[in-house]
Amino acid sequence: MATSAPTSTAATLTLRVEGMDCGGCEHKVESALGRLEGIAEVSASSVTGSVKLHHPSHAAPSRDAIERTIHELGYRLISEEEAAAPDAPAPWWRTAKGRLVLVTGGLLVLAFALRLAWPALGQWPFVAATAVGLVPILQGAWGALKQRNPFTIEMLMSIAALGALAIDAAAEAAVVVFLFAVGELLEGVAASRARRSISALADLTPSTARLLEGDDTREVPAATLAPGQRVLIRPGDRVPCDGRILAGASELDESPINGESVPRARAPGDDVFAGTVNLEAALEVEVTRRAEDNTIARVIRLVEEAQAAKAPVARFIDRFARYYMPAVIGLALLMAVAPPLVAGMAWSEAIYRALALLLIACPCALVISTPAAIAAGLSTGARRGLLIKGGAVLEQLGRLKLVALDKTGTLTEGRPRVTDVEALDAGHDEGEILRLAAALERDSSHPIAAAILAHAEQQGLTVPWASDGRALAGRGIAGWVEERELSLVTPRHLAEHGEGIGEDLNARIAELEQTGKSLAVLVEGQRALGLIAVRDEPREDARQGLAALSRLGVRAVMLSGDNARTATAIGEQLGIEAHGELMPGDKAHRVREWQAAGEGPIGKVGDGINDAPALATAEVGIAMGGGTDVALETADAALLKDRVSGIAELIDLSRATLRNIKTNVALALGLKAVFLVTTALGITGMWIAVMADTGATVLVTLNAMRLLGYRFSPGPG
Repeated sequence: MATSAPTSTAATLTLRVEGMDCGGCEHKVESALGRLEGIAEVSASSVTGSVKLHHPSHAAPSRDAIERTIHELGYRLISEEEAAAPDAPAPWWRTAKGRLVLVTGGLLVLAFALRLAWPALGQWPFVAATAVGLVPILQGAWGALKQRNPFTIEMLMSIAALGALAIDAAAEAAVVVFLFAVGELLEGVAASRARRSISALADLTPSTARLLEGDDTREVPAATLAPGQRVLIRPGDRVPCDGRILAGASELDESPINGESVPRARAPGDDVFAGTVNLEAALEVEVTRRAEDNTIARVIRLVEEAQAAKAPVARFIDRFARYYMPAVIGLALLMAVAPPLVAGMAWSEAIYRALALLLIACPCALVISTPAAIAAGLSTGARRGLLIKGGAVLEQLGRLKLVALDKTGTLTEGRPRVTDVEALDAGHDEGEILRLAAALERDSSHPIAAAILAHAEQQGLTVPWASDGRALAGRGIAGWVEERELSLVTPRHLAEHGEGIGEDLNARIAELEQTGKSLAVLVEGQRALGLIAVRDEPREDARQGLAALSRLGVRAVMLSGDNARTATAIGEQLGIEAHGELMPGDKAHRVREWQAAGEGPIGKVGDGINDAPALATAEVGIAMGGGTDVALETADAALLKDRVSGIAELIDLSRATLRNIKTNVALALGLKAVFLVTTALGITGMWIAVMADTGATVLVTLNAMRLLGYRFSPGPG
């Protein structure tokens, strides 16, 4: 018996179903399973080939009943083993739908040949061809009817084909059955291609890993790795787990996770993520997460959950289709009866037109037009490091008019850099000031200390050791360096040292602070020897990302908890409106003010923790973070690539998806509208109606798949 794979929540069951290729399939499965005892809600997706069953945690539904119902509808459950290790898809001619096309096509050709060779046989060769092709269609219709769902494409096809046989249109009935089989095959092929493109994320993690045990290595399944174990990753290998580098330094291609084309240098202490590629040197890595919790697995899980959550436009189309289909069936019935009674049309002609109209009634193309595009948009975003949590978020992103961005870690790098080193004493140069300051800060973990040490290393300076180092609470640090008693203090406490503090120095300090820089002054005794200025500099791509937002017509504003002077300086440097000295609640208040003023919808970009109130208040909350738990689990969208340009890319992808949806809906409704009119007027027949229905479904699916090749160009900064 086929089994299912439970999701992370006890009250949800996820099933993989083979054979669902269109919106009509989704509706049949949802209607049938929704009537089973113990199931509260059903959500089917033909794009992912999955069904989610929501049920009370204390009462799981009967799996036998689920499998029996799925089988009656003509589909098949895929077991856990098959889902975990899928075989390569069979070529179309080896599938059930492919074989049906070949058989019905061969019988149709044979029927035409027999008509030419033995005209006395009449319609019987076409009747036989129709009967063979109609068997699986009747089975599908009967299975849905038993589940109290009469409005299916199989039922409409059955009525149309049997009706055509009844009015002596057997040749057309055979052509209709053949074209329907071709359409079903094309739908299956298109849906399968979309499904493979979306599920390709799962192939990023290697199946095996080289486990280190002492000095020996052995190959083990990557799925068995546990936190604390060590693995060896050779150059050219894909990283099999989320982990932390213990030994070795190399560049890693992280594009599978964040979409970035430029490799990143990683050294001991740095995190690495499953699915990335080691390029240069061997690495020893400690496993930090199990396989089911690594970055790739969580991205796949979140994307699948997002695809299952229907967008508002998709829910609207579902409701519309439920009224639309019975309405067209009623119209077909009226067309079969009214013309003969009112206008004297022949009954056979009226019934023929009504049957053709029935074939157009199936809303498959319309129902799948939106979820196919949204699923493609979500998977494309995930492959490019843009994690979007649901179709509703994807829709809303494209409508954003204003984006409020945090400063630290979002627009800036999140760590200060040394910008200025100045000697204030004739006996010292800039290099000497930096060398002595770095010695005092050598054992400190303060961000400014890290910036000074990093700058000294970049300058190639040899940093001496300091002795008797001590922190000056709230003021700085002091100690002995090369038998000199030195201190590194803030300008606020510089006056405590008395001499050597003149108006020129105070003016220079004020000038540097006005540009948003933090200062540390090196003092010996009562003399100021030099000063060092640091600032959290804007990200390299910040200006380019803001320019991309501007080109999209989205206004960008910076909200910062930093002092107003620093916020203003960074804002001026980036050319962006800036507001400083804001507490988390103040940021949320600003967002509400903009919303009340009609400047929404509003997006809020931050780190997902300090900005939580504002992220929740905005229509869309976007978390910055390179694969962190915060980035994956908070907000409505996450930028795994951790670049400001990703915000504009999110918005542009959303707009591309919305354009794709509009095109799909226009194709689905437009084709049906045209052929409803031409069929009612007797211009087109049943086989054209079948092509209109199945052809539209294939077209919207293929159009949605174009999003899988989406590319974004942020343009010049």
